[in-house]
Amino acid sequence: MAQDRFKYFRIEARELVDGMAQGLLDLEKRVDTDLISRLLRLAHTLKGAARIVGHRELTDLAHQMEDVLGPLRNAPAPQRLDGGLAIVDQMTVHVAALQQPAPAPAADRPAETQRSRPAEPPIARPAQGPIAGPPQAPTASVAQAPTASVAQAPTATVAEPPTAGLLEAPPLRFEPTGLDDLLAGLAEIHALVRQLRGADNLRAVELRVDQLERELRAVRQDAERLRLVATGTAFTGLERTARDAALAAGKRVAFTSSGGAVRVDAQVLTTLHGALVQLVRNAVAHGIEAPEQRVLAGKPAEGRVTIAVVLQGSRIAITCQDDGRGIDLEAVRRAAVRRGLAADHARSLDRDQLIGLVLRGGLTTLSEVTMIAGRGIGLDVVRDAARVLGGEVTVQTGPDGTAIRVVVPTSIAAVSALALGAGDHIAAIPLAAVRRVARSAALAIVQGPDGPAVALDDVTIPFAPLARLLGASGGNASRSIVVVEGSDGLAAVGADHVLGVDDIVVRALPAGAPIDPIVWGVALDAEGVPRPVLDPDALVAAARAVPAAQAAPVARPLPILIVDDSLTTRMLEQSILESAGYDVELACSAEEGLVKLTQQTYGLILVDVEMPGIDGFGFIKELRSQPPHAAIPAILVTSRNRPEDLQRGAAVGAQGYVVKGDFDQTRLLDMIRQLVLR
Repeated sequence: MAQDRFKYFRIEARELVDGMAQGLLDLEKRVDTDLISRLLRLAHTLKGAARIVGHRELTDLAHQMEDVLGPLRNAPAPQRLDGGLAIVDQMTVHVAALQQPAPAPAADRPAETQRSRPAEPPIARPAQGPIAGPPQAPTASVAQAPTASVAQAPTATVAEPPTAGLLEAPPLRFEPTGLDDLLAGLAEIHALVRQLRGADNLRAVELRVDQLERELRAVRQDAERLRLVATGTAFTGLERTARDAALAAGKRVAFTSSGGAVRVDAQVLTTLHGALVQLVRNAVAHGIEAPEQRVLAGKPAEGRVTIAVVLQGSRIAITCQDDGRGIDLEAVRRAAVRRGLAADHARSLDRDQLIGLVLRGGLTTLSEVTMIAGRGIGLDVVRDAARVLGGEVTVQTGPDGTAIRVVVPTSIAAVSALALGAGDHIAAIPLAAVRRVARSAALAIVQGPDGPAVALDDVTIPFAPLARLLGASGGNASRSIVVVEGSDGLAAVGADHVLGVDDIVVRALPAGAPIDPIVWGVALDAEGVPRPVLDPDALVAAARAVPAAQAAPVARPLPILIVDDSLTTRMLEQSILESAGYDVELACSAEEGLVKLTQQTYGLILVDVEMPGIDGFGFIKELRSQPPHAAIPAILVTSRNRPEDLQRGAAVGAQGYVVKGDFDQTRLLDMIRQLVLR
């Protein structure tokens, strides 16, 4: 393969240019010497990096940017930075043209190089290209590919402000990667090493297996995330669109955004990007009034346009909202009559029908064509993009502004989730929907008129055991209660165990799959086993539907004893276990632990190895010599990881061995769950 001299520069240059684009937009709003200094550093870094790889055009453009930024240090007030933004536009074109060298034919490469390497992470670009036509549906090959990389197609021209930011983003290109082969190889190694776990003389392999599991999980997540893009990568381009549209229309507009950390399939964001540009442009052209009109109406002279992104189960909702005058429905009615769209029954059209006409396209309420509006092209682009993705568009409008919401399904998304155990089942709930986690003893379950409920902050919340919701056998002990918030309210879900928080990649289920409505999608664990991810809205609805007769009794499991001379370790382990729903008692020495055993029966014991007096090995040996306590499961927690220590722990009767240097909360809870349920 030809050497790629832009291999690292390509990624660095994109980040630097994006930083300058956003920084210039921020600098137009306020005088900030620190921001100017940061932008100068970005330009200087780009100039040096471009010089090293021999890219003369970017070197010259970075130098021009330094010339633009230098005088701003003494600027008394914010000013328009059209020149700087035009330079950014040119930089964007050059960075987009940094293509990777074509690989050599397969026959010409050595056998060991046949496997393709992971591609660069996807990076979305600001709006800088001509409108290429209506959005296209994702191809089957892209939708089915487990991984993909995103490369930017170069644009041919760059328009000058104030219209540069009004243009559409160029198409994104998807390329399959070879990470499937890597995953397959790691899975084979993982399966082979797991077979060794059963050999008594190979207990030392446990640590290596655990390490391999973590590595496999990380590689699998990284591979899936190659298909994902943070929605915030589109915000800079949308802010540029709002800024340039306002300048062209003689208006003042502030752009704000939220939800930029939501990560979705890059193809979904690519298909929606043109629609978002149209929404922002229409908000400025049709919604926001001229400054003098806003002042007369009692509003601030500066209008506001907001883009908000929310992940709702298997769907992503993007709302564009402005604080303008709202849609003039009577003007829409008159325009429809002029165009002959509803001449026969225009007077009888209601609000929803008039908004439907706006979404059809070919209709404008402006009396003249401007650079940004007046041709009747706009919301039909939004409608078509939603239709291609199988989504919908809703509009709310009034004298205080308009909110247009696009909701589309997404085949894959990244979220932080709380893993729960119910019987033999493990499921996850998006962490953003979790409002509280508590032991069942802290929140009493009562029988209300509509079924079981939990009293929380003087509010009664419907309750349902997760095991019953999942159709699992047993697992109705509900040692922990998780309060979940959906769009229609709260619900309390009972679980056997809370297993911890993890960042997961969720795949949507195929249409028509016979899956319970509470399941949003699935996430793969380290071994490739699919785990259900639950929809908060459906969970709330399902909990409300549980009749009183189905309430599960709350069992009181035996407490867990922690024996450790370190206060920090005791407190950490107590916090983890109590959050997972266990009752915990503490002992600061092996001697104190043995005394507690004469007073209480425990379900499991966590014991440190290195303690003054009787150490952990001696404690477990003594435990096994006492018939009333000989069967209590015990886990050693230590900083020692030598094979002889592992073997000694097994010899005295420890069922688990946790090394502090490789401490994994999820693995610890999973180990405890298996031992307690034996």
